Amino acid sequence: MRGHIVKRYKGSWSIVIDEDKDPETGKRKQRWITVKGTKRDAEKELNRILSQKDNGIYVKPERTTLKEYLESWLRDYCTPNLSPNSTETYNIMVHKHILPDIGELRLTELKPQHIQKLISKIQGAGLNRTAQYVYTTLHRSLKIALKQGTIARNPVEAVEFPKVKHYEFKTMNEEDISKFLDAAKKTEYYALFYCALFCGMRRSELLALQWQDVDLYLMQISVNRTLHQLMSGEIIIKQPKTNKSRRLIALSPSTCAVLREHMEARKKHLQAINPDFDPEKDFNYDELVFCKPDGSPYRPDSVTHAWINLVRRNGLTGVRLHDARHSMASIMLKNGTHPKIVQERLGHAKISTTLDTYSHVAPGLQAAAANKLDEIVLKHEDRLTKELNEIIR
Repeated sequence: MRGHIVKRYKGSWSIVIDEDKDPETGKRKQRWITVKGTKRDAEKELNRILSQKDNGIYVKPERTTLKEYLESWLRDYCTPNLSPNSTETYNIMVHKHILPDIGELRLTELKPQHIQKLISKIQGAGLNRTAQYVYTTLHRSLKIALKQGTIARNPVEAVEFPKVKHYEFKTMNEEDISKFLDAAKKTEYYALFYCALFCGMRRSELLALQWQDVDLYLMQISVNRTLHQLMSGEIIIKQPKTNKSRRLIALSPSTCAVLREHMEARKKHLQAINPDFDPEKDFNYDELVFCKPDGSPYRPDSVTHAWINLVRRNGLTGVRLHDARHSMASIMLKNGTHPKIVQERLGHAKISTTLDTYSHVAPGLQAAAANKLDEIVLKHEDRLTKELNEIIR
């Protein structure tokens, strides 16, 4: 006999599993597992455990709770292996959204229905993106528990990834951009916003840009790092997440002119506060391109608020700072730029991401392509007809 069932009291049963012999005493050990429900429920659980033992995937039940496991995962895995920004995001998901609802469950008792109920509750509160983050946090953390043999299967695998309604972003057209930039000239963020609209860089990339990354002679920018602010207020600068995010962006002549003027203004400021400053010899090319007068980095939220105030004053409410890159991409695609070029400029990992994101531009592109086809084919046909008529004559 490898296992049997013992009745405890009404609605409660004990499954007794025969374990291997103790190597020191030679005595056979038993493991007792409590099951609440009917005898049939207990028999099902016994058969499940014996089947797992036969297939070599049985994991002994532990008393560790999900709370204890996730806190150890944050401490022993996330902190030493992930970026501070990622660790902080996981920390928020764990302590704010996961533990209050299911933290006291034993790790081995966690089932797909527990996770589904939690995800549904978060979505019901209108936090669709948070639901995705919670799903990812649980999936990634329990994947390690599975590898370590702490659990027999990852219950998140049986739960569908939360779907989020596609956000319909707003973009600026050529007239909007011209109007917006005229207003931005009166602010300290003019050069920054100009680059956001003409280079398609992310906010984190713009704020981490150094003068050594800007080549005004070859007319290009090298994206090598990103800037983020943690909940504690600490500013961190790190490498981009993907290789595609590390890229060269060609600059338009007007963008070069704006950046050159921005550099000269910075040199004049440094010379004004230090008469011994030599613009040619003393300028620090490791300095941030977009920074406060003392050289310290801008706070990301401050830049975003400045953008919001500016778009509102110019009747463009609803256009986010991130939509600056969408505006650039939409204009380039509408004017015939190949999607591959737009993908590289934006730093998308896959061209499918670019095509999916800007599918709204496709109807205009298809119409232009259809007109071009007429122009090419019918022009060729007219030429053949004309040649044939000349031969007949």
